[in-house]
This record gives sequence, C-alpha cells and structure tokens, in this order.
Amino acid sequence: MAMMDEPLYPIAILIDELKNEDIQLRLNSIRRLSTIARALGEERTRKELIPFLSENNDDEDEVLLAMAEELGVFIPYVGGVEHAHVLLPPLETLCTVEETCVRDKAVESLCRIGAQMKENDIVDWFIPVVKRLAAGEWFTSRVSSCGIFHIAYPSAPDQLKSELRTIYGQLCQDDMPMVRRAAASNLGKFAATIEQSHLKTEIMSIFDDLTKDDQDSVRLLAVEGCAALGKLLEPQDCVTHILPVIVSFSQDKSWRVRYMVANQLYELCESVGPEHSREHLVPAYVRLLRDNEAEVRIAAAGKVTKFCRILSPQLAIQHILPCVKELSSDSSQHVRSALASVIMGMAPVLGKDATIEQLLPIFLSLLKDEFPDVRLNIISKLDQVNQVIGIDLLSQSLLPAIVELAEDRHWRVRLAIIEYIPLLASQLGVGFFDDKLGALCMQWLEDKVFSIRDAAANNLKRLAEEFGPEWAMQHIIPQVLEKINNPHYLYRMTILQAISLLAPVMGSEITCQKLLLVVINSSKDRVPNIKFNVAKVLQALVPILDQSVVEKTVKPCLVELSEDPDVDLDLLTPHRPEATPLPRTVALSRRPRTRTPAKETRHPRLPLHPFLFCFLRLHPKLLSSTTPQIRRYAFPRVLLL
Repeated sequence: MAMMDEPLYPIAILIDELKNEDIQLRLNSIRRLSTIARALGEERTRKELIPFLSENNDDEDEVLLAMAEELGVFIPYVGGVEHAHVLLPPLETLCTVEETCVRDKAVESLCRIGAQMKENDIVDWFIPVVKRLAAGEWFTSRVSSCGIFHIAYPSAPDQLKSELRTIYGQLCQDDMPMVRRAAASNLGKFAATIEQSHLKTEIMSIFDDLTKDDQDSVRLLAVEGCAALGKLLEPQDCVTHILPVIVSFSQDKSWRVRYMVANQLYELCESVGPEHSREHLVPAYVRLLRDNEAEVRIAAAGKVTKFCRILSPQLAIQHILPCVKELSSDSSQHVRSALASVIMGMAPVLGKDATIEQLLPIFLSLLKDEFPDVRLNIISKLDQVNQVIGIDLLSQSLLPAIVELAEDRHWRVRLAIIEYIPLLASQLGVGFFDDKLGALCMQWLEDKVFSIRDAAANNLKRLAEEFGPEWAMQHIIPQVLEKINNPHYLYRMTILQAISLLAPVMGSEITCQKLLLVVINSSKDRVPNIKFNVAKVLQALVPILDQSVVEKTVKPCLVELSEDPDVDLDLLTPHRPEATPLPRTVALSRRPRTRTPAKETRHPRLPLHPFLFCFLRLHPKLLSSTTPQIRRYAFPRVLLL
C-alpha cells in the first residue's frame, strides 16, 4: 500500500503548499513544477497536474506570475508538441486576471507555445482560445487576445482568417480604451502576417480608425503602427497612406502624440523614404523642434543628427541649423543636454566649412553651459569634430573652454572634467595630451578638495593604462615623485595614493626601482598620518614585489613602523596580507612596552581593522570602556553601522 501511495506524494506536497497561507511556500511550490512534473511523468502531469493548475484561483499576483512563466516552458513535461494544447486552459485563465504583468506573461507563454504547435492543433485548440478571449465579457481577456492573433492567423484556413480579421477590427473599435490600446500596439505584428491584398484594404481601414481615436493614448500607439506598416507597404502606398498620418500626428493636439512622433521620426522617415522625407517631413520636424512642450523638444533634439543624415547639407543648414541654434539656448536644461549628446555628430554631415562657421559657436556655447551634463555630453564626443576640422583647429577653438572648465571654481565641475580626461586623451592622441592637458593632470594632485585629488590619482592610473608604462615612466612618474616633498602633508598623502594605484600598471621592475624607495623614505615623515598611509601602501605593494625585496626592504620598514609610538600604527601593522612573510604578531612582539600603565587594570587591546580607527574616534564611550566583553561585542556592531 505504501508503494502505491508513494507516487502521489509529490502532487500532495504541491497541493498542500499551494493552499498554504505563506506566500513564499506557494511560490516555491510553483517554481518546482518542473521537478514535480518529472516525478509524476508525462501522462499524470497532463491528467492531474495541469487540471489542478487550471482550477487554481490563487489571488496572489506573484504566484500567478510565476505560474504563467513556468507554463511557457512546460511542453517537454506534458509529452512534447503533440500534447501542447493541454497547457492552453490554465494560460487562458491567467489571461483574464486583472494584474497586467500576469496577463502579459501569460500572453508571452501562449505565443511561445503556439509557435511550436502543429497547424492542425492551432486550428483545433489555439484559435478557439483566441476567439473566446476576444469575446470575453471582461476587458482583460479582450486585451490579452490582441497579443496572440499573429500566432493564430498564419495557420488558419481562409474562412477562419476572414473571421479573425473581422474580430480584430471589432477589437480596434471596442468601447474600452484599454482594448483599443492593446489592438493598436499589436497591429504591426498582426499586419505582418496578413496577405498584401487584405493589408491595403482591411488593415489600412482599421489603422485609419485608430489614428482618429478620441483617446490620445490610442493615437500615440498608432504612431508605432506607422513605422511597422510602412515597412510592409509598397513605397507608393506608404506615401499615400502613412505620410499624411505622420504629418497630421506632428500637429496633434496631444503633446504625448507629438512626443511619440518626434521619438520615432527617423524610423518613420525610413518607412516613407529619403526623397519624400526631404519634401514633406522637414516642415513637420521643424515644428517639433520648436514645440511648446519641453518633452517634445527633448525627443526631437535627440534625433537631429540622424535626421540630418537623410537631408542634404544645404537643406540641413537652411532648415535644421537655425532650430539647433535656438535649442542651444533653450530654457530647459534637459533640451540642451539632449542636443549636446548628438550635435557633435552633425559635423561629418555638414562638412568642414559649415562646422567651423556654424557649429563651433554652438559647441562653445554648450561648453560654457551652467548645467554639467550639457558640458560633459559635448566633451565626450569631441572625436567626431576632430575627424572633420582637425586637431589644430580644435585645440584653438574648443580647448581653451575645456581648460577653463578644468579650473572652474566649482569643484564638481572640475571633478567632471577629470573623469573625462582619459576619454579626451584617447580621442585626441598622446602628442596633443602631452602638450595641452598633461600639466592640468598634475595640477589637480594639489587641489584643495579631497575628491579632486582622489579623482586625479585615479586619473593618472587610467592614463597609464591608456598610453602604456613607457609613456607613464617619461611623463607621469617623474612629476609625481617630485611632489612627494610638498610641505603640506595632505598632498603628500595624495602622492602615496597615486603610487599605490600606479604600481600595478607599471609592473614589478619600475615599482622596485622608482616607487618603492619613495614610499620607504616617507615612512620617516614627521606626520603620523603619512606613516599610517605608508603602511597601507606597502600592504598594497606586497603582491607586486619579489619575495626578496619584501624581505630586505618592506619587512624592516614595517618593523620600524610597528615600533612607532603612535597607537594607530601599532594596531595597523599586524594586518598585512598573507603574502607578507612577517608573522601577524611580529611587530607587536618586538615593540617595547615603555608606556606607564594606568592605575586601573588595563585589558589587552583587540587587533582591529585599520579602516576602523577614523570611525571609532567618533565613539569615545566604546573606546574608553574597560570591560573587554563590551569592546569585543561593540566593535563588530560599529562596523555594521
């Protein structure tokens, strides 16, 4: 009896967990459907598991979403494509739920299953599902049906095809705007499966109705249909049916429709062809560039370079460039930012003369914009202008503005320029960098703001990676090492940080010959913070150096630091990487305990992580506790804060 009941155990677990109040247990059960199906076998999965799922009316969207996702890949567990139709009932139920993400996932799974089904099965099983969903009383089922017509239509006989086209036309005129939106959104996919003769008549009639819909949410989705249908129609038919719709939409009363046109204008131009775009769409695009709504101008400005590629340079200069000049001083910073991200691409389109005369003043204006993203978008695309006007003219016109930004009084502006220096270096070349930008990189190492100095050190590392160790040895290392004698200890700390970052790039040989000696000498600095950072730099250098160098040079230096009277160094030096041959307690064991003990009983200090000290100084009560249990349990919790 026990042997007979054993196969029922997996399905019993599933049923129990699906009815559990804990949503996590129900989710785990659904995600184990494939495992349970393998245990049950194909036949029992079809006869027991799938019917149970069809009847499952769980009200938790997370569970239903997981079920819709699992059923989409369930064909192998029900016996293959021949039995794929048994998966349709539970997915049909999921297509009617109220939660949008569940319906979308169910439709996706239905499309995946329908694409694998045989034609006869689609006619017998899949198309009835489409018709039932399309005729559903609740709008959710009708919304879901719009997404699966393109799967059912190709396999249907002629009579059913006509019926499906009629049903889809009815959905496009549904009373509920949500249904019409779904129909408009999926019209392109459905039209791609329809014969050319019906495309020009029935589908274009449906499309015309959608473009005149009262709801702007429907019309804006019809814009996507313009691009999709334009690729299916003949060029002449496209000009007749699609072009007037695009021009009309560019003047639509709803800004969201105009935004959609501006956002997809290039794709729409590809649909109607470059010749008709030059003739009919240039005025429409100019209107979009000068639209009252900033969102529309943002979308239109982002397509200015692509649109200019369709036009001749003369048309671009005559019609588009005046609008670009207006946008460069637009009241919305986001419009200027969108323009700055693409305007550099206009240089190859307009040519050298027009770029020098027309575009360079706009570039300079955007480079001086008060909004950082505008300036950075210009800087990140300088290579496109360099290819057109040459490095000499570029350095004369734009570089002074970049240098001015690099010395801006606002530190965040300087920081943004530093982050783009490696990109500029790679675009403009090593020779140009050495002449114009090299001095700036060294100047930032002595900035008054720590974030600038930190970024400058990282910038040197990226430059060394870009141009190679040999270039860095000639142009970076000597100037960096000279600054180690700066009177201000904060600048000396920055140099130590730069050395630790450059060492992995420069390699073991240069590190031993040039960098290590500077670090060792800094261990005798009069400022404890410098010695503290020397220990951390040595810790970073150990994996790079040879073992013999570590023994002869690094180890004596660390031993000397461990004997320093500063408490931070005492606690830091035991924490060296495992590659260091020194034992973890050698420094503490060699240090003479010369301090006068306090009257109360003092407990031995726990070894702490070096980066904890600055934080712990903010917690004097924890540090001053004489109870070891308090310190032992407090320190890890302080770290977690």
